Amino acid sequence: MQLSDNLKSALYMGIGMAGFAANDALLKYGFDELGLYQSIFIRGVFSTLLLATWAYYKGAFSEVAQSLNGLVLLRVTGEVGGTICFLSALISISLADASAILQAVPLVVTVAAIVFLGERVGPKRIVATLVGFVGVLIIIKPGGDDFNIYYLVALAAVGFIVLRDISTRKLTSDVSTELVAFLTALGVMLLGLVGSFFEEWSGVSIGQYSNLFFASVALLVGYLFTVLAFRQGDVGFVAPFIYTYLVWAIILSIVMFAEYPDQYTTVGSIIVVVTGLYSFWIEQKETGTVAI
Repeated sequence: MQLSDNLKSALYMGIGMAGFAANDALLKYGFDELGLYQSIFIRGVFSTLLLATWAYYKGAFSEVAQSLNGLVLLRVTGEVGGTICFLSALISISLADASAILQAVPLVVTVAAIVFLGERVGPKRIVATLVGFVGVLIIIKPGGDDFNIYYLVALAAVGFIVLRDISTRKLTSDVSTELVAFLTALGVMLLGLVGSFFEEWSGVSIGQYSNLFFASVALLVGYLFTVLAFRQGDVGFVAPFIYTYLVWAIILSIVMFAEYPDQYTTVGSIIVVVTGLYSFWIEQKETGTVAI
């Protein structure tokens, strides 16, 4: 049976989200033995080399001159900041909780697009966004017994990722995706190197190197398959499958760490995902680009 481009792209997006979730889970797994920045740096070396190979294969380095600009640097800053905040949060909260908070990104992008890009948004999307934020509050449980500062660190990661996404919206089509991915990995690696000077380094075993290498491979899978998904399928059909990341993260959280989402995370996640999908559907309907 031959799949349509949209169905293939939905499959690619699911695989890509599985790659990103596996990368996060493997890093969290290694935090018990290695420091945060040491892990980020070593993983960054592997990721940078892999993405450099990919970018070279795609001929991206020949486009450095037209790709390097303020927006690209702003996007890299958002990605680096989001990575550091999210991984810092993973040290003290479950992968399921941190991932659930991250699903608020599309809702916050809606607000940022209004404020910074001057986009017009209808009342239905505004209401959906407000309800989505209620879902986030349910997840982080401010004032609850389980609440700690790292829930706010995960929320800060959302802010940095929104900066990344808003910058991406402003990039022109002649900017190489592969080169941006490489620069992002390079930026994360360098920040990991700088940060590692302020924490005690531990001896790294072959098993730990292997864990970080597989994390970098999983990250590359995430990049490759999400690019494939958006290049082949209609955005309106493919984008909602980004939420499969949360499914993979919950599965890995249970299997690898025996961390089960509580009722607050479950209810809050459902609210955030449903309002995000509804907001996205309204946007596609208003622009006449709903894909079936």
